[in-house]
Amino acid sequence: MASRKIASVKNTVRKAAKAVRKQATAARKKVAQVRKAAPARARGKLKVVPAPKSAATGELKLPALHESTTSTGLKVIAAERGPLPLVSVRLVMRAGGACDPQGKDGLADFTARLLRRGTKRLDADGISEAVEFVGASLYAGVNEDVLSVYLTTPAEHFSAMLDMLGQVVREPTFPEQEVVDARERALAQFANDLDDPSSIADRAFTRAMWGEHPYGRDLGGIKRTVSTFTREDVVRFHAERMGPRVSLLTVVGALAPETVAAEAERAFAGWTGGPDTPPELPRKQEPLARAGQVLLVDKPDQTQSQVRLGGPGFWLGHEDYFPATAMNIALGGGFTSRLMNEIRVNRGLTYGVSSYFDTMSAGGVFGLSTFTKTASTREIIDVALKEIHGVRDGGLKPRELKDAQSYLAGLYPLRTETNESVASVIADMRIHGLGDDWVEKFRDRLRAVTPKDVARVSKKYAFADRPVIVVLGKASEVKPLLEGLGPITVVPASDYE
Repeated sequence: MASRKIASVKNTVRKAAKAVRKQATAARKKVAQVRKAAPARARGKLKVVPAPKSAATGELKLPALHESTTSTGLKVIAAERGPLPLVSVRLVMRAGGACDPQGKDGLADFTARLLRRGTKRLDADGISEAVEFVGASLYAGVNEDVLSVYLTTPAEHFSAMLDMLGQVVREPTFPEQEVVDARERALAQFANDLDDPSSIADRAFTRAMWGEHPYGRDLGGIKRTVSTFTREDVVRFHAERMGPRVSLLTVVGALAPETVAAEAERAFAGWTGGPDTPPELPRKQEPLARAGQVLLVDKPDQTQSQVRLGGPGFWLGHEDYFPATAMNIALGGGFTSRLMNEIRVNRGLTYGVSSYFDTMSAGGVFGLSTFTKTASTREIIDVALKEIHGVRDGGLKPRELKDAQSYLAGLYPLRTETNESVASVIADMRIHGLGDDWVEKFRDRLRAVTPKDVARVSKKYAFADRPVIVVLGKASEVKPLLEGLGPITVVPASDYE
């Protein structure tokens, strides 16, 4: 039995290797043709966006961006960057969780996880063997705004691997059994998640903050919606939401931009489907529907409480981004922040507490996340609110602001350290309209923040209105501790399965 399995695996590997060699040979021939005939033609198509001049106090600099568009409408950005012979690719489609159809929460994520489970030319094992054989990686992920497919490959195998990426997005077959297996795995995971109080609290917090807004949907769906998923749902989502005209391909690495443009044309030839224009959610800053309310998620077996506090935030690229980000680092976004010092160091109420701005394309939230033993639930909430209100009413001390600016300015260069991070930041700049000088001017814009700027955004975001409060714990013991914080609604943890 074992020997037959080993022989079968070896046979699969040989077939996959043969397929990769065949693809690579064909790709090399195509590249040879491209290099003879395409450079002059490609230069006519490529739009070169020079890297902006470095800002006065910053040395960060992106490579020049070479733009082109395939015959199917796919926008391509190539950034030549060495010296390592590795290429990172990110294909971003405006088909994130906010595009889930009504009653089908989690369908975008479900579809993304099935892309690698078979194409018209290869089954799931064949795809995995081909990718692993050349030392590449290929995976997909979803957030609220976009569905992304990530590829990292040695430069010499770029053509074959870009063709593989093209296959999984152009012609996935979504085999029936793969859909069934994926659905069963997801449902089993929901049951397991009930044992993770942090995950349940996060789900409850997201729904409480966003309500009926598309951002309020669970990215992975819930038991009730995922149990209804069929192959037809996935095929329809792929056809209606995923297409070249709502997508952006960024390629960063040791490749000539003309080669990237020509290979993108070849790999995505014939790709159809999807909308003509990207879906857009209106950008609004407005009070939360549940502001001032308390949601208590009952999990009777708990001896600790998970605590979440939240208020309105802003979208990525908003003018308040830099002063608000600096404010948050000093308040609760760093290990030496006010919240950490007062709640963990001075009072020992928890091992971890953090505040953050969660920014999406159309909006965002300002939130706090922590946990504590049941008896100290009210104390940790009161202390957190006191520290947040202290920043709201008094801003930051000059030394706090300077430390926050230095910390962020020193950390940000990591965003441009690898080809993969550069590919992602280029995609983010374009998808969210940040401007091509986002990286180059990031540290100058951060250092330009003044105490007056921080005071302004603190009054705006540090819970100017009463926050939404979500607590997960043993309701019979926790509820009396929450009296006076606002109207309390108690729901069972099973509501978030």
